Amino acid sequence: MDIRTHRDLRPLLRWLPLALIPVLLLASTYPGQYRVPPHYWALALAAGVVFLAGARWPLATSITLSVLAVPMLRTPAWGVSGLVPYLGAIALVDVVARTHRRSTVWVATAGWAAAVVLGRVGLHDTSIGRASTVVEAAAYVGLPLLLGLYLRGQRDLAENLRLRAADAEARTRIDERAALARELHDVVAHHIASIILRLSVAGHVVRDADPRVVAVLDDVRGTAADALADIRRLLTALRDPTLGAVALVDAESVDTEIAAALTRARAAGFTLDAEIATDLGSLDAISRLTLLRLVQESLTNVMKHADRTVPVDVRIARRDAGIAVDVVSGGHGAAASPGHGIVGMRERTALAGGTVTVGADGSRWVVHAWLPDRPRREELS
Repeated sequence: MDIRTHRDLRPLLRWLPLALIPVLLLASTYPGQYRVPPHYWALALAAGVVFLAGARWPLATSITLSVLAVPMLRTPAWGVSGLVPYLGAIALVDVVARTHRRSTVWVATAGWAAAVVLGRVGLHDTSIGRASTVVEAAAYVGLPLLLGLYLRGQRDLAENLRLRAADAEARTRIDERAALARELHDVVAHHIASIILRLSVAGHVVRDADPRVVAVLDDVRGTAADALADIRRLLTALRDPTLGAVALVDAESVDTEIAAALTRARAAGFTLDAEIATDLGSLDAISRLTLLRLVQESLTNVMKHADRTVPVDVRIARRDAGIAVDVVSGGHGAAASPGHGIVGMRERTALAGGTVTVGADGSRWVVHAWLPDRPRREELS
């Protein structure tokens, strides 16, 4: 079965208890005294409705179901209707399987354990009633806890295997990129460099000839120099494993990916005031990729370290014959030390011929970068 299809079934599974609870209650209703009390109906249906919220608020759902389970456990329930309170055990499994936070696991476990103890204590008539309550609590709490830990371990194992497969695929692509870089250097760059050299010699030879001929030769040499600068940057990009699977992006892809990065930051709870230029000018492929990575890395740092209560300003605009990027957030602190992400931003920007400054400005954290519209021919000298 496709994993995506399996995930699509999860919302349906959330509705399953609510559909089954009335069936269980009706199946437990018999003539005479064997009837499910009205308040038990109300509590059971409320538990089914609350269970629907577990996808978004698993801990709150677990605690609420534990509270609802206490009066249901203390109410004589006939037949299969007695299974309804143990929806709290399923909620506990869900909490444990979905989080690594010990405090959350302990709160959910303690809530369900308290519900079992309060719901079962005093219901045994034998002299070992107290011991029976302890055994029941250990079983009803321990088994869901172990099942949740098992499912979490399986999920972590699957994620680890997925990351290993992705890493192996990335290494294969890096090898392919390196081979492509060698071919590009040995064939194309060598010939273009030879063309530039011959154009330079031709320009010196005919320097006293028609100025128009000299101008054409200089223009062709400049165009070839720009092409060689692009190729050299592409060679560096192909040899850089941090650039990922795709080293070249068009302007439309940049716009789409930047919009996606902004959406992820908003989904993380940040308020963004964004102003994005739609005209990227004549940025080359490496500069466009650098622009995208600058925005993505800046917003990633925002989501990791910034204060969610402070709005984040994102500006991408044409300025000084290039594209300027400004990302201003709050809550980093002036003592923040540069990590690998910031170092990578500086290396990428230098490769594209631009500049970047990252640091604290009072209580705000500022990323300012500038990328030129065109590669500089002086790089060839």
